[in-house]
Amino acid sequence: MPEQVEGPPGNGLASFLTRHPGSPRDTVVHGKDGALTLGDLGEAARALAARLGEVERAPVACVVDEGASAVVAMFATWLAGGVYVPVSARLSDAEVRDHLRAAGPAAVVADAAQADRVPSDLHRLVGEKGRWIPRPGTAPSGVRHSGDAALVMRTSGTTGPSKPVVLGHDGVREGIDTVIARLRDGRSGAAGPGGSPARPPMPNLIPTSLALWAGIWNTLFAFRLGAPVVLLDRFDPVGYAALVKRFGIRSTILAPAMMTMLAEDPRVTDLAPLRLVRSVTAPLTPAQARRFRERFGVRILNSYGQTELGGEAAGWTAADLRDFGDAKLGAVGRPHPGVTVRILDGESRPVAAGETGEIWIRSSFAAGEGRIDAGRAVDGFLRTGDLGRLDADGFLWIEGRVSDMVNRGGLKVVPQEVEEVLRRHPGVADACVAGVPDERLGEVPVAWVRPAPGGPPEPEALLAFARESLAGYKVPVAVRFVDDFPRTEIGKVRRGDLAAEATQSPHGTDPR
Repeated sequence: MPEQVEGPPGNGLASFLTRHPGSPRDTVVHGKDGALTLGDLGEAARALAARLGEVERAPVACVVDEGASAVVAMFATWLAGGVYVPVSARLSDAEVRDHLRAAGPAAVVADAAQADRVPSDLHRLVGEKGRWIPRPGTAPSGVRHSGDAALVMRTSGTTGPSKPVVLGHDGVREGIDTVIARLRDGRSGAAGPGGSPARPPMPNLIPTSLALWAGIWNTLFAFRLGAPVVLLDRFDPVGYAALVKRFGIRSTILAPAMMTMLAEDPRVTDLAPLRLVRSVTAPLTPAQARRFRERFGVRILNSYGQTELGGEAAGWTAADLRDFGDAKLGAVGRPHPGVTVRILDGESRPVAAGETGEIWIRSSFAAGEGRIDAGRAVDGFLRTGDLGRLDADGFLWIEGRVSDMVNRGGLKVVPQEVEEVLRRHPGVADACVAGVPDERLGEVPVAWVRPAPGGPPEPEALLAFARESLAGYKVPVAVRFVDDFPRTEIGKVRRGDLAAEATQSPHGTDPR
């Protein structure tokens, strides 16, 4: 029988550890500094939980650097009854301090390398040589969440300041179970706590930081299945390919930017035995999917979700892949059970089937107080800020962001549509389009292009290529060549940074 780690009544998401179907000797975490067995992880989590003291429903912030310590801190927080708040160590010192203070934590968990970044007036538990050493400081009083609150995540901040979102134990568990059931094509239910699979599950390779929701969600996904996790905190194409081969990974997750990096890296010659990739964190374009599949022969299961929704809201199944194949290439899949999708116009009225509008979603997984900003929810539906459409087969297609649209003299340009056309040019590896101010038209589209190997195409030739597929007002007024785009930690392009840079210098002439 597996070792039972004691926790608070109900145990919440800590049950993914306490009722894990493995034995204490089974390795459950592979990290850059070694591995943890189930027994090691349980012992370390219990020890830290005991040092946390009275944190019932109070935030416990963890400065996340190395992934294995983050897994310990996450489960320890839940065993102690606290609310887990990850803060990325990759942020600047000022950002780390701001995020920690905003959380109002009863305690901060950090390793020795990060301890000095924590404000001295906050109570700290510092990991040094296998021990948790308390540092002086006081815990803020009066900060308590609801009984179901499990963790506080911050949104990605691609279109404005990041915001905290509270997610609940029940909603996260339900969301993970729903995705597991769909990936199994509904033939069997999700693996419940203590359930024993017919054969040992394959390790789950996680190429994103555990300060990010994608990393946390997929770690919990693995523990729910009783599968070990392989943590790659900082993505590197060669290192990723080596881990795929070493652990015999047949299916995994990747962000679109990671797929592009793998497809373009000449050092990565194959990804065997990888067969399936689930796309996460950002919309995957048909061009990106096609390049990755053609290079490695790997099939892709697309998906869609937002932090506020508690995880995935829509996705592909293996059955969808068999039934539709390339006919739906670029779609993010169909809504999961428990999820309702509406497509509304600018007046919040439903659009006709197949037409584009703003995506509004109601999800039963999004449990936890404060999960939706004021003004972004109506009748339980979250205004996602994404543009999309639902086709006749119920597949959801993402067309762009409402905030990204360029208003060119009253004519609306969706940047993602223009980018997809530019990517078809053989001289273009990737493209990004954003609006910049214009005295006459108010705003015009400008393209930033990362050239394919062999050198950039002539700008006028590239614009002429775009005109063959786009209305004149959608064609960028200028092309700028770059080595790469400014990105968030999960690879999303910061269009605002590009637009701000463009305002500092002339953007060219209107090509009409």
